[in-house]
Amino acid sequence: MFQRALVATLYCATLAASAATASAATIGLMAPLSGPQALVGQDQVDGFLLALEQHGGKLGGQPTTVVKEDDQLRPEIGQQAVRKLIDKDKADAIVGLSFSNVLMGSLARLTESGVVAIATNAGPSPLAGAQCKPNVFSMAWQNDGAAEAMGKFAQDRGLKRVYLMAPNYQAGKDMLAGFKRFYKGQVVDEVYTQVNQPDYSAEIAQLQAARPDALFVFYPGGMGINFVKQLNQAGLSGKLPLYSVFTVDGTTLPSLREAAVGVVSGGMYDASLDNPENRRFVAAFEAKYKRAPSLYAATGYDAANLLDIALRKAGGDPKKLAVAVKAAGSELRSVRGPFAFGRNNMPVQDYYAFETARDGGKVVTRLVGTPFKAHVDPYAAQCTLP
Repeated sequence: MFQRALVATLYCATLAASAATASAATIGLMAPLSGPQALVGQDQVDGFLLALEQHGGKLGGQPTTVVKEDDQLRPEIGQQAVRKLIDKDKADAIVGLSFSNVLMGSLARLTESGVVAIATNAGPSPLAGAQCKPNVFSMAWQNDGAAEAMGKFAQDRGLKRVYLMAPNYQAGKDMLAGFKRFYKGQVVDEVYTQVNQPDYSAEIAQLQAARPDALFVFYPGGMGINFVKQLNQAGLSGKLPLYSVFTVDGTTLPSLREAAVGVVSGGMYDASLDNPENRRFVAAFEAKYKRAPSLYAATGYDAANLLDIALRKAGGDPKKLAVAVKAAGSELRSVRGPFAFGRNNMPVQDYYAFETARDGGKVVTRLVGTPFKAHVDPYAAQCTLP
């Protein structure tokens, strides 16, 4: 009798252990964590981990393990990391996926695997259009969106001649295309520079000679710090109106400070947004990390909260997770304000204009406009997803 009871007890314990294992979640968190764009990657990681901590280390009620990978902003490294997360770590979802070139480099493997992928810093136009995938989402933006908002903002301000600059990769091309889609004045020149280029003196001299009414740029992370500082050193700050996307934000402003005063930036988030979810997020992020959150931290934070909803909806069934993620978008109370996924799994959201200004002895950002409400990207019509 004792032996049968012992066997039964062991059997029940084994079933319980198996159930506990089955109900655990593994999330791959991939971002550039070294090199000039490390500050962008780290903010995504910090935002995600803050939300996970607020959920008691669980997402969807499941104990959650996070496996971090540094893609170094190199597509070949990103491909290796994605394969490891899928094949070795058996990740239920992969979050982050770095910049557009890294995401597109891994798209084939992500599609083949069916593993849910949630980009927190990319929304390349091919993926938004004909190459849309049912398991690949952007929690951040379709790349053109913020630039489209700045194009409309510049058009509404009556600017006649604008000079455009961006790094030479998919996102840079998307940004300038987005600006031109809504700006109807004269584009004086369209200049593409090397990714992670440290010195812009030659391009700034070319810019000065062109004498435009304003400049629009896309230079994220360390590229933005270098570019704006060099523009300031050339004596153009305060003289040449500067419009930007992903150049002056929470990651770069602490380094730029006075050099960024007067810059108008487009985006779907800033720590200055006044809504209940964002107020709570900013207070928690500042308390934990001793700095203000950037839009990259916001997308990481939102991604974790989205997965909390989706994993609960999927009930532990990985085959249902992609559908659950799509549905969870409409339930998420995002720190950015209204949010949902469009048919192409890209965000439908508001885009704002923020100006960097002095406030007493501080340099702050303030909301100066909302060029778009519930904006749908122009590529969604090309997507055949239901």
